[in-house]
Amino acid sequence: MSSPASIDRSTELLQADHDHLIHPHLPLAESSRVIFAEGQGCRLTDIHGRDYLDATGGLWLAQIGHGREEIAEVAAAQMRKLEYFTSFWDFSNDRAVQLAQKVISLAPPQMQKVYFTSGGSEGTDAAIKTVRYFNSQRGRPEKNWILSRTNAYHGLAYGGGTATGFAEMTSGQGPLLPHVTHLTPPHSFRQHLFGGEDVTGFCVRELEERIQQIGPDNIAAMIGEPIQGVGGFVIPPEDYWPRIQEVLRRHDILLIADEVVTAFGRTGSWFASPDLGMEPDIIVTAKGISSGYVPLGAVLMTSEVADAVTEGHGYPVGYTYSGHPVACAVGMKNLEILEDENLLEAAHRIGKVLREAAQPMLDELEVVGEIRQVGMGMALELVTDRESRTPLPQPGVSIADAIRDETGVITRISSDTNLVLSPPLVMTEDEAIQAISGVESVLRRVRADGSIA
Repeated sequence: MSSPASIDRSTELLQADHDHLIHPHLPLAESSRVIFAEGQGCRLTDIHGRDYLDATGGLWLAQIGHGREEIAEVAAAQMRKLEYFTSFWDFSNDRAVQLAQKVISLAPPQMQKVYFTSGGSEGTDAAIKTVRYFNSQRGRPEKNWILSRTNAYHGLAYGGGTATGFAEMTSGQGPLLPHVTHLTPPHSFRQHLFGGEDVTGFCVRELEERIQQIGPDNIAAMIGEPIQGVGGFVIPPEDYWPRIQEVLRRHDILLIADEVVTAFGRTGSWFASPDLGMEPDIIVTAKGISSGYVPLGAVLMTSEVADAVTEGHGYPVGYTYSGHPVACAVGMKNLEILEDENLLEAAHRIGKVLREAAQPMLDELEVVGEIRQVGMGMALELVTDRESRTPLPQPGVSIADAIRDETGVITRISSDTNLVLSPPLVMTEDEAIQAISGVESVLRRVRADGSIA
């Protein structure tokens, strides 16, 4: 039972949160708040003492779970030794060098150089600057257009935010970054997008047409998530990325793989791009590189790209915390845990448990139109009925909120009508079954209009 003092403190925190904190995608008038105070493994505890099962990994990133004492020890030890010094000019630190070497050892073989950031949004902005500067250095400054996709998510900074393909995330913020255009995503379930045409065939034809409209000599790069995360964990057809890349190569257009969600074990591999037939020139990472214990990201490049953008006065992208020694020490320990505990294999094994536990919903519930799953990423496409594939209207009370409030399982609604799970890779079989049970208990009561009985 909570003491009067703890109740008073909880009330004070809730009021202070409402009065002073701005939350992404939450109207200030919204009174609902869930304030967490502790975490261990896949479990979270709020300020009222209620326990929750984290089936989202925060935002796709708590690979090694919450509350790892060994991470805290590494961070504290590094702070005592060297808490920070700049990585600008000829300065470096041993932790940044070690982590760069480790990341390259795990990356696809064409990746040879690393630039550290504080997260994915910084990384996508750096990648866009890099491909434009790459072409400028080669005497082609007009080759600066960026191809992206609708329902893509590349962060919400200025450059990456423009590449992000959700209108509601950029509305009212213009003028946005110029020379960015969006293509149709390979979302096979939404057949109306393709007019009966083969999905990959449609996307390749559209790409060719857009290149001709803009002019191949004006296009620097295409940026794409191997699997679209926020867009609803959309897994492309097997031939999509190989055929898209063939077109890009033929027109001398670079490929940026945004692996902020997928890298470092989420899909059961260190990187998802090779599994999907991508051979990118640049890979943007974050999230799983530190499992969220500190803000950290890494932009990987081929030697060809890196050599061009570091000529002359050097790489013209600089973030204060690039190569932060504490962040890099934590990143090294995080990758060590992923290896030592075989968490990439666990992603496959527990991901299979999640899929098998969820399968009856696809067979029995009209509201579940499709289940997409790779490793520890899964989305349930919510529809009014499976035959029409009409997206489920947004309910007055969010389905994810109902699951959380009624069962303590934390999920999220992504791209309006996708229920997404992206748990820590340390999730147990029992926890996986508990997560699906919580989801099912609410989905069984969802009506065709999106309301919950």
